[in-house]
Amino acid sequence: MTVRKRRRQPSIAQLRAFAAVAEHLHFRDAAAAIGMSQPALSGAVSALEEALGVTLLERTTRRVLLSPAGERLAARAKAVLAEVGALVEEADALRAPFTGALRLGVIPTVAPYLLPTVLRLVHDRYPHLDLQVHEEQTASLLDGLAGGRLDLLLLAVPLGVPGVTELPLFDEDFVLVTPVGHGLGGREGIPRTVLRELNLLLLDEGHCLRDQALDICREAGSAGVAATTTAAGLSTLVQLVAGGLGVTLLPRTAVQVETTRSGRLLTGRFADPAPGRRIALAMRTGAARAAEYEELAAALREAMRDLPVRIVRD
Repeated sequence: MTVRKRRRQPSIAQLRAFAAVAEHLHFRDAAAAIGMSQPALSGAVSALEEALGVTLLERTTRRVLLSPAGERLAARAKAVLAEVGALVEEADALRAPFTGALRLGVIPTVAPYLLPTVLRLVHDRYPHLDLQVHEEQTASLLDGLAGGRLDLLLLAVPLGVPGVTELPLFDEDFVLVTPVGHGLGGREGIPRTVLRELNLLLLDEGHCLRDQALDICREAGSAGVAATTTAAGLSTLVQLVAGGLGVTLLPRTAVQVETTRSGRLLTGRFADPAPGRRIALAMRTGAARAAEYEELAAALREAMRDLPVRIVRD
């Protein structure tokens, strides 16, 4: 009788290393993303290839490519890691509520203005919760939520993503930020149609606030915005405005922080209904800790009542 040699089972660490390389296609970036040294990462991927008996990567001196087998198995590895994350999440949920780690993803146009409220609430009401904050753009946050790297997101909605449940917190208006001396500086009741004629400065591509600004311009009848100057963050954007390079849109929650740094800025209010955005928490549909996240959303709505926003009723 022939005895088949039992193949070694891949480890979670090996799968996590391979998934990181498959995502970044770069050993250094992949190692940094999962907090592993490059030699350890390379060794884990090699061990996985040996355990599976297939070549997953094509390595050259300049870059890393997925082999045909790697292309097929990367999706499998990601799915396995997501299931492992769900298992850990469910085990956490079996313990007392609001304990253990909560990995919160936040978009850059929200983080500086809402995190003080979020952190104060968690410190005061949920002292045993280990809140871990990750600031990333929307696409990266959604990928992290789907893959189990993140538990909960704080960002602008609607997302329209299957498998993601939104817990609305509030609506807020956008204001027009101009340099001192601009004809619209400090005005009330500004019609949206003026956006057709303005040199509107935008954030870099990838920021949802950029997409929202472009949508508002299209609604106002503008054929498009030729963005010759962009910025990576709102702080830089308002400094460009102060320097006379154009005007921009800011969410109300960002106005106090961003405009008080310069005496060369004015803000104007749009006529009702003013353009704006909705901010919400987002979780995986059917998350094991869904009841906790819903309770956290209710607590945040109460804590954010002093902000210049309109709370969304649960």
